[in-house]
Parts: sequence; C-alpha cells; structure tokens
Amino acid sequence: MCQTYLQNTMITSCQNCKKEFTIEDEDFSFYEKIQVPAPTFCPMCRAQRRHAFRNERGLYKRKCDFSGKEIFSMYAPDSPIKVYERDVWLSDAWDPMDYGRDIDWSRPFLPQLHELMLEVPFKANNVIRGTGSDYSNNATDPKNCYLVFNATNPEECMYANGINFSKECVDVSHVSKCETCYGSFWMTGCYRTHFCSQCVECSDVLFSRDCLGCMNCFGCVNLRKKSYCFFNEQLTKEEYEKRISQYQLHTREGVDKAQADTAEFWKKFPNKNHQGLKNIDCTGSYVSNSKNVKESFLVRESENIKYCQSLQEIPGAKDCYDYSVWGDNAELVYEAASSGTGVHNIKFALLTQEDVHDTEYTINCTNGSHDLFACVGLRKREYCILNKQYTKDEYEVLVKKIKQHMVEMPYVDKVGRVYSYGEFLPAEFSPWAYNETLAQEYFPLTKEQALTQGYRWRDPDIKNYIPTVLAENIPGDITTTSDNITKDILECAHKGNCNQGCTKAFRIIPDELSFYKKIGVPVPTLCPPCRTMERLAWRHKLELFDRTCNCAGEKDESGAYTNAVSHQHENNKCINTIKTGFDPEKRDIVYCESCYQQEVE
Repeated sequence: MCQTYLQNTMITSCQNCKKEFTIEDEDFSFYEKIQVPAPTFCPMCRAQRRHAFRNERGLYKRKCDFSGKEIFSMYAPDSPIKVYERDVWLSDAWDPMDYGRDIDWSRPFLPQLHELMLEVPFKANNVIRGTGSDYSNNATDPKNCYLVFNATNPEECMYANGINFSKECVDVSHVSKCETCYGSFWMTGCYRTHFCSQCVECSDVLFSRDCLGCMNCFGCVNLRKKSYCFFNEQLTKEEYEKRISQYQLHTREGVDKAQADTAEFWKKFPNKNHQGLKNIDCTGSYVSNSKNVKESFLVRESENIKYCQSLQEIPGAKDCYDYSVWGDNAELVYEAASSGTGVHNIKFALLTQEDVHDTEYTINCTNGSHDLFACVGLRKREYCILNKQYTKDEYEVLVKKIKQHMVEMPYVDKVGRVYSYGEFLPAEFSPWAYNETLAQEYFPLTKEQALTQGYRWRDPDIKNYIPTVLAENIPGDITTTSDNITKDILECAHKGNCNQGCTKAFRIIPDELSFYKKIGVPVPTLCPPCRTMERLAWRHKLELFDRTCNCAGEKDESGAYTNAVSHQHENNKCINTIKTGFDPEKRDIVYCESCYQQEVE
C-alpha cells in the first residue's frame, strides 16, 4: 500500500477501490484516543461495507427456528443465520453462552467469529419494546405503527423511515418531532405539512422546500416566518385559499399538477450548499442542531463526529467516527452499524444496543453487556470472548493476544482484501445479500458486479398477486372513494417495471384510508416500496463534491435567479469554495452559506 506523509496528514490508497484518500491529523488523534490502527479502506468504501450489514425495510415470512411458528422477520427464509421470534429470543428458553468456544490460534480469528454468528440465533426483528407494531422493524418504542422503519418513538405512523418522536405521519422519510404530515422528506417540528422537503417548524404548508417557521404556504422556497404565500407571492388569506382551491388537491390530477408546477418553480431558486439548520462548523448533507460534524449525512443533535451516516435518533452521537445508523446518546463509537441507545466505547459492532460499553467485534449484544470481544447474542454479560466466560484478568490478557494474532495472521477474503485488527466485518459475513441492504441504495451494483466484488445476491421472490383493480382504475378523487377499496388488491402503476423493489400490487388499509380522507388527498397508485424510493429520490447520495458558489453578483451564474439583496462581493462573482452533496454536473443553483443566508434572511 502506497503511503505519503504531508505535514500532519497521510495520503494512502484504499485496498478496496485503489483510490487515494487522506488521513488527517484529527483522524490520527481519534484513532490514538480509542487505540485502533488507521483504516485501510477509504471513507466511502468503509461506508459501503457497513451499509451492506443493514436491511432497513425488508420483511419476510419465515419460520422461527425455535418453535417452528410462522413469523415476520428481517431475515429471509434462505438467510444463512438462525432466527428466533422476539419474545423467545429475549426469554430464558435458551442461553447464548451454550455456544461458547475456545480460540483456535492456528487460523485467522475473524472466521471463528463468523462461525459463531452462524450458530447463535438472531432476534427476528430489531425492535426495542413497542406495541401494536408487528409490521415494523429497526424501531424503538413504536406504538400502533405499520411498516415503519428506522424509528424512535413513532406513534400511529405508516409507511415511514428515519422517523422519531412523531405522530400520525404517513409516507415520510427522515422526519423528527412532526405530526400529521404526508409525503415529505427531512423535516423537523412540522404540523400538517405535506409534499414538502427540508422544512422546519412549519404548519399547514404544502409543496414547499426549505421553509422555516411558515404557516399556510403553497409551492414556496426559502421562506422564513411567512404566512399565506403562494409560490413565494404574498397574498391575503382569502386570495391564498382561492388559489389553492383551483388545484383541487382532493384529486390525483390536482396533486400531480401541483407537484409538476412546484418542481419547476424550485429549480429557479438557490439551494444552500449544506442542508440543515442550527449547526456550528459542520460539513455534509442533512445535518441539524449539531457541532463539529464533518463529512456526515442525515445527522441530528450530534457533536464531534466524522464519516457518519443516519444518526437521526435523539439525543444524538458524540465523539464518533465511521458510524452508520442509530445514535440515541451514543459516544465513542467506531466502525459500527445499526447500533445505539446509550452505547459507549464500542468498536466494530453490529446490532449492539442498549447501554453496551467497552466492546469490540460484538454482534447482537445488548442489555448493559460490557467488556466483550467477538461475541454474539449476549445479554447482561461481561468478560466474554467467543461467548465463553473468562475472569477479568484472563480477558484482558487474551484480548491483547487476539489483537496481535489478528495482525500476524489476518483474514484474507476471496477477492484479496486483508482484514487485520482494526477493520470492520468482511462483507461476506453479512446476514443479507447486497441487494437487500442500504448499500444497494447508496452504492448500487448489478448482480454481476456484486458477485465479482465478493457480495452475496438474492434474486427477488416471485409474487403472483392478482390485482382486483388495475392501476388506471384506482379512484382519483378521495371525496368519492368508497371504503370498500380496503378490500381490493390494487395494481402498482409501475407494474414491476422499475428498480425500486416494486411489489406489483398493494392494499389500502382502513387506518390509511381514514388518513387520506382526513387530509383530503387521493389514494396512491404506487406500492409502498415504490413510494418510498420516489420520495428518497430527493435525498443526496453520500458523496460530497468540491465546487464554487454559484452566486455571480446580481444573479446566479445561470441567470435563472435574481438576488433579493446586495452581497458582500457586490456585482462580482462569489469566490467561496464549498463542499456539497449537489453534483456539479447537474444544474442545481447552489450558494455558499453566506450568500444563501443573505437571500433568505
């Protein structure tokens, strides 16, 4: 591996993608603090590897390997691991310590952990507590929710992901502290806000982007504390209501027209280089209420973190690197996936949760366990290695010896990647195929590419649903939609001709229909997976781009937007360089923080 030292940084090449990446002085300080070697994978390859261990929204029918009972699980029937239904897994009917084994010093260590992983049963779904939410997953304290994923304290929500402390929200992604919201993305503290993106503390706002503290606005962009605005035009209450009524939003034709008109209008306004509010010294995409967050994505209320993704559960994370999905008062976490809730000083962790601390290479360990190394499924345990009990002194001696052994005899996967101490789990250890995971969303591969790169692939199950209502015949007016539609099987308008996990058919459940009638919008024509992916199309990928501010003085560089005020650079082009999730090859107008704030405030 080629390495170049430049001042207090090191430029090296990724052993996976072979591209150069930089390890900065602050990175070395963190690695020294938690006593791990520097990584050999670049940040993006590290993120891809972790996301290959995250099935966020997939549910399957399968049998419990303990009772034979048919259950819903996030693990497919042909998954290589054993699965117990949640109540059995949490019970005393079995003991994960029964699977303990000695260390085999004659071969690499990580495959020994994988063998243990294949024998110790996993919990069917990753739900902590929860009531009336059997069809949800990766959730803490869900209440009466349906198909809700990656959530903390959601109540009466449906078809949502990345949601916390919210109530009665449907078809939303990445929202916090919201109520009665629909069809929206990345919102905080909103009420009755529909078809919106990046809105904060808004109520009765429709088809709007990046609005703060607004009420009764339609089709608006970049507004602050405004009311009765229609496509950014200030109106009286009466004129506003008249304009909205012309769209007839109770019909599909009206909603489709509003979405099309809005999309065109949004293009004429600048985007802030960094999506988020109330941040100090942060870079990334979708970061809010945070401090010193660098190169991170979908993060709330966090501090001193870098190369992290989807830490949306609040309170957030502190002093963490390379951490994907969860948060919730997590601290000193490194190279972990789907782990959180009070965890502290955990490294190379998968599904490690609920006050676990001082562990390495733990999988599915929980309930206050601590001082574990390479354990699977342990609860309330300490000083264990490969699920075998040791004394404190024995444990500390063995852990040092194992780490040295991992350096001297690393695991090498079938495509030649070397896994010494300090690397996250090899991708082929994942309980899921690549196309079942978030890795496919952020780093899409073909089947052939995935197999070549050492991942598993799972061909979709063949579903022979026979629709009773074709897509073109789904009612388009909520005011005339019969309650009997809940008895029908509706054809998805995509008909499986997409790459969005289309189920080809779907149902409208009674609570869902009641919600549509309450807010006055037509029933959807797309199945839940397609609706989710259509909504997530608003979301940036994980990559950040270096570019310059598009502000060119009186207007943006394209001439589409005219500045509302004079900026510090006056009629000259802004020279500020920015890091942003907006791809420079696309035509979005992107302003630096300074230019953007002058426009909106």
